[in-house]
Amino acid sequence: MTATAVEAAALPDTTTARRPAPAPTPFRRVLRVELRKMFDTRSGFWLMASIVILSVIATGATIIFGDRDTLTLEDFASAVGIPMSVILPMIGVLSVTSEWSQRTALTTFTLVPSRGRTIAAKLINVLVIGVVGMAVAIAVGAVGNLVVSNAVGVDTKWDVTLTSLGQIVLASEIGMLIGFVLGLVIRSSAGAIVGYFVFALVLPGISGALAEVQTWWADNAPWFDVNAATFPLYDESMTGQMWAQLGVSSLIWLVVPGLIGLRLMLRSEVK
Repeated sequence: MTATAVEAAALPDTTTARRPAPAPTPFRRVLRVELRKMFDTRSGFWLMASIVILSVIATGATIIFGDRDTLTLEDFASAVGIPMSVILPMIGVLSVTSEWSQRTALTTFTLVPSRGRTIAAKLINVLVIGVVGMAVAIAVGAVGNLVVSNAVGVDTKWDVTLTSLGQIVLASEIGMLIGFVLGLVIRSSAGAIVGYFVFALVLPGISGALAEVQTWWADNAPWFDVNAATFPLYDESMTGQMWAQLGVSSLIWLVVPGLIGLRLMLRSEVK
């Protein structure tokens, strides 16, 4: 064998085709994985289970302590709505912050480098869980209403229209989105949960106190305070102005902070 042949044999074979890049993970699979991650921890499982548990407790408390002769579906819907207004936003918070609190963000964003797809999957799952959770809670309340009316021997009163139910579900979804946005911005479970309770409990009190001393704020608060704009969804027929107020306040409290949080999430260093 000549020296030229030996040198040629020692060189790497550059004619071999390069290995093709793997196809991106299908978005449907990302949805399934993100949904499973919301259930497969002990805390996540019991948080989801608490939707049913607290709905049953609220319905039972309504039956025990309410006036059984006058109970209607609206009474049960109001009762189950109270725990849902706390549980559902916590699901929204933890759907985002669990990645950072449990230090799984590095694994998640390594397997799916496009962070936007992962965040979109989390958002879709949160919205779906919100609708399903409220449907389960209202169904439990409807069963309680039927049981009470049959036990007392009075006509069952279904005094909540589909429009009213839709408004209640929308109000719950807004609460979940507030939690989701806080999770994007803060990226800490404890901090985001505290932030939500400040938003839900402290800010309405400040807004109410300001309305007592400022006529202008009392007349225009729903344009800037999403809590004030959301309250009519529970017990009023929404007018065009009310819908406009809800849209503007949601833009201020949901869209703008959500875009800021999304940018922070996309650009933040994963450790």
